[in-house]
Amino acid sequence: MSQNHAERAHAKLSASGSSRWLACPGSVKLESQYPDVTTSFAEEGTAAHELSELMLQYKIGEITKRQYSGRLKKHKKGEYFSQEMLDHCENYTDLVVERVNEAKAKTKDALVLLEQRLDFSQWVPEGFGTGDVLVIADGVMEVIDLKYGKGVLVSAENNSQMRLYGLGAYNEYDLLYDIETVRMTIIQPRLDNVSTEELAADELLKWAEEVVKPTAEEAAQGSETFEAGSHCRFCKARAECRVRAEANLELAKHEFKEPELLSPVEIADVLAKADELKSWVSDIEGHALDQAYKHGVSYPGWKVVEGRSNRIYADKEAVQDLLILEGYSEDEIHKPTEIKGITDMQKALGKKQFDTLLKDFIIKPPGKPKLAPESDKRPALSSAASAAEDFK
Repeated sequence: MSQNHAERAHAKLSASGSSRWLACPGSVKLESQYPDVTTSFAEEGTAAHELSELMLQYKIGEITKRQYSGRLKKHKKGEYFSQEMLDHCENYTDLVVERVNEAKAKTKDALVLLEQRLDFSQWVPEGFGTGDVLVIADGVMEVIDLKYGKGVLVSAENNSQMRLYGLGAYNEYDLLYDIETVRMTIIQPRLDNVSTEELAADELLKWAEEVVKPTAEEAAQGSETFEAGSHCRFCKARAECRVRAEANLELAKHEFKEPELLSPVEIADVLAKADELKSWVSDIEGHALDQAYKHGVSYPGWKVVEGRSNRIYADKEAVQDLLILEGYSEDEIHKPTEIKGITDMQKALGKKQFDTLLKDFIIKPPGKPKLAPESDKRPALSSAASAAEDFK
């Protein structure tokens, strides 16, 4: 098996962070002041990648069934392994195998590579990443990336991370395979999302020379160019960045009057910025609490206090035994056993078994109306006023 996913080196100008440093070159300098941290979500993603790699090794014939079974047993002992993860990785690897079979139908000796280090340092100083799957056929190369998270739908269109992976793969294999087209695919099995961008190699190289290279060089040299935006979300400096603060405080300067006195245009302007403002305030609060409580930082006018606490039993079994001795019945002191929620039940059964047994018992009531940008793919709901007119 290739290098442990969790032990991979990370580039200073990483592909995964490229949407940020391309928009805000100065973020690289700011982030260098913060330590790397991991989360349970990242660790779960690493486990899914390692499991998927094992499954693909077996499906494309790199290892025997006996080897696969032995290694799978080790994965099942992992902290994040579940039947649900196995199902999702099965779906992801089946999709990859479909792409591999399509390539081999056109090119009998199509090449399939797993977990390849991709070097794009020709355009990004010390730039490299790891491609989950490369499929190379006559004139066409596809880079496939597994994204196990389910929080955000990710598109391959204009995706700088995938384009950098494509550049790294092109740089490594073009001389051997004369690649004319680069196809970049993102698969999110937990969201049933498959997204692909296809570019002519010349177009990809033009983007690299005109957009990536000059910005990457500026970022690597410690740029003082900063730009706030949605790309701030995963920046290590997001809570303390002055430019982001100034951008969000501009919204706070808005002359808020009675809502009915704001024009629709003004309200639309507030709505467009509100999510980023809420996100910024949340980041500030979390950072300040961490610094004050764990590192003793003092913020004028603020202090760390004990939050609200709910009462709990010190010893549930002792309480139960005492009440039964006092003559209370089981029904009086116990509440009925509750069935697991849908998410926990699906995780316990696995998606396939869950769908097989419970599909007809699951309903999805209409969601509560909420505002969303016009770019949102969900269809617009008729307003109550419009519905009343239709009824008339």
